[in-house]
Amino acid sequence: MDIEVVRKIFAKRFEGRKGNVYFAPGRINLIGEHTDYNGGFVFPGAVTCGIMAEVCPNNTDIIRAYAIDLDDSAQWAVDDAESPQVTWAKYIYGMIREFQALGVKVGGFDVAFAGDVPLGAGMSSSAALEVCFGVALNDLFAGNTITTWQIALAGQATEHKYVGVKCGIMDQFASAFGKKGQLMRLDCNSLEFEYYPFAPVGYKLVLVNTCVKHELVGSPYNDRRCSCERVARAVAAKHTERNINTLRDCTWEDLQEVQAGLSAEDLQRATFVLGEKDRVLAVCEALQRGDYEEVGKQMYLTHEGLSKAYEVSCEELDFLNQVAKACGVTGSRMMGGGFGGCTINLVKDECYDNFVQTAIENFKARYGKAPQIIPVHIGDGGHKVC
Repeated sequence: MDIEVVRKIFAKRFEGRKGNVYFAPGRINLIGEHTDYNGGFVFPGAVTCGIMAEVCPNNTDIIRAYAIDLDDSAQWAVDDAESPQVTWAKYIYGMIREFQALGVKVGGFDVAFAGDVPLGAGMSSSAALEVCFGVALNDLFAGNTITTWQIALAGQATEHKYVGVKCGIMDQFASAFGKKGQLMRLDCNSLEFEYYPFAPVGYKLVLVNTCVKHELVGSPYNDRRCSCERVARAVAAKHTERNINTLRDCTWEDLQEVQAGLSAEDLQRATFVLGEKDRVLAVCEALQRGDYEEVGKQMYLTHEGLSKAYEVSCEELDFLNQVAKACGVTGSRMMGGGFGGCTINLVKDECYDNFVQTAIENFKARYGKAPQIIPVHIGDGGHKVC
């Protein structure tokens, strides 16, 4: 992200004035997919691309906002009861409302912002926007008294209340708490987390974006969530002496006890979730001893589970996973909700160029267009730049 471009456009847009600059990143998730709503673990990290904003109080009660990438502007009063109609402005409006709910007196301000998170890659540009404005509002109007967790939760509440997306907490968490060279294991049940070093000497992380998104009939996410909840209820009914709320609270023995009463589909979904819980913990142990080959092995197992048992992959993602395997890539899996988007790949340096070239050529030959290659570098969470 070029800070000089943002500053130049801000000055041109707002009468030559000068404000503070803030940044918040997008994210990747190394492993731990479809586990958040099951109370399980996720393993994200912040990346070095994200959203950058220059913000300056204007001594009025008016917000004047300019989205550089869209060449679009919006204006509203701080206490407006209705959010702006333009979608991107709803994220800013929501963060302001959530800070007001925390007792922060937010004044009017001018802002210009831009981003370099690849769109459609599942890297959470919306969370980056929310956290960027959370950091800015905290610095300018709250004297930095709002905690990092409060910023992340305000971002999640913005999605729920003002955008209409019932997201989990992982995206905002990763954008807010990220550290350079560190991944984070987040317990989605307790919200406790730990940092794990991620400095794979001799390896690179790269996303390969299919640039497709399949729209499926029905509600595939809700269907899978309902499957998991049915299994958890079946275990809870058998073990009333335990506090079982989600599959996170269930063991393999529990699943075996109730499997005769489950549909084949529900058993399949639960098998994936319990396996994914084990895989996240296996990756944590592998990272602690610097065993990236084991990390890669678990990534392949996750993709197989997401494709065959959870059935949220698609032809293009499976194709890229097979290309990775054929090229000797250490680990590869689909990343995100599924049905399109990216694979995340852990690649040895000596395999990298061949893998990237082969993925581009083979994908283009089959699907008529090249995939997007996105190198990944693990960076810091939301912060004031200057």
